[in-house]
Amino acid sequence: MNSDIFSIKGIKIGQEQDDKALTGCTVILCENGATCSCDIRGGAPGTRETDLLNPINTVDKVHALVLSGGSAFGLECMSGVMNFLEEKNIGFDVGVTKVPIVTGAVLFDLTIGDYKIRPNMNMGYKACLNANDKILDEGNFGAGCGCSIGKIRGKKYSMASGIGSYTLKSGDLIVSAIVCVNAFGDIIEDSKIIGGALNDELSGFINTSNYLIQNDKELSFDMKNTTIGAIITNAKLDKAKCKKVSQVAHNGYARSINPVHTGFDGDSIFTLATNEIEEKDINKISIMASKAMEKAVIKAFKVSSSKDGIKSFEQLNENNNI
Repeated sequence: MNSDIFSIKGIKIGQEQDDKALTGCTVILCENGATCSCDIRGGAPGTRETDLLNPINTVDKVHALVLSGGSAFGLECMSGVMNFLEEKNIGFDVGVTKVPIVTGAVLFDLTIGDYKIRPNMNMGYKACLNANDKILDEGNFGAGCGCSIGKIRGKKYSMASGIGSYTLKSGDLIVSAIVCVNAFGDIIEDSKIIGGALNDELSGFINTSNYLIQNDKELSFDMKNTTIGAIITNAKLDKAKCKKVSQVAHNGYARSINPVHTGFDGDSIFTLATNEIEEKDINKISIMASKAMEKAVIKAFKVSSSKDGIKSFEQLNENNNI
């Protein structure tokens, strides 16, 4: 579907997935370079080159941001992205060559589909070949292919989720969010649970937070999850301001996912700035980022289809005649 995210110049997005294995990757290309930093709140992250994004460190621009399934195995796909950029002579000039700066994060989707198949170098390279600035497929695509939510009672009682985006504009300022929602917790809209861990009849929700408080259930490692996303803006920002935007954007997670930032999630938000327009009010950008991320999370869940036997938002509502 067409997406307002592409109203930000200099950004291309490509995706590749294995529909049988239910995993994939999403690549955000910024071939001219974009200022980038991140904020990680979950207790189980899997990332690449995030130390470089610290405002005190030297390189201030990245050439690609990758969101991937496959848990730590999925980090391999980022090398395919690096190969693609090297072939195009894109990267940080070190004299003898140009080194592409590729950062990103992975989510845990190994309990859905075929855990033996993960995003690899070839998949990352193909995602780059698919990159464009017009169409973004949302739901069960790219890194959203194997996403699910509400997993405190295991796969049977979880729900399908995926990738989504949302864009806000104020004059010439554009702030977009893109996110792969693979949360341990429930999805919240207008303070109401609209998706999450299902009851025994698979017809309603148990409320993950209340269930966790009221039960002495020992949670296993296969509960590891992670919501990973990015804010993209055309504003002129340095790395410190990008980090601040990422921090505030986590409020969007907090309003739309409950519980969030648990020890089973690697919740991460990156901010990419293309530095096209002057916008001095960092608070305005941050608030827009938070709102866009909240909407993107909800959208990612709502547009996803049923997968591997777990229900989607649409399917649950049809069954309940909502």
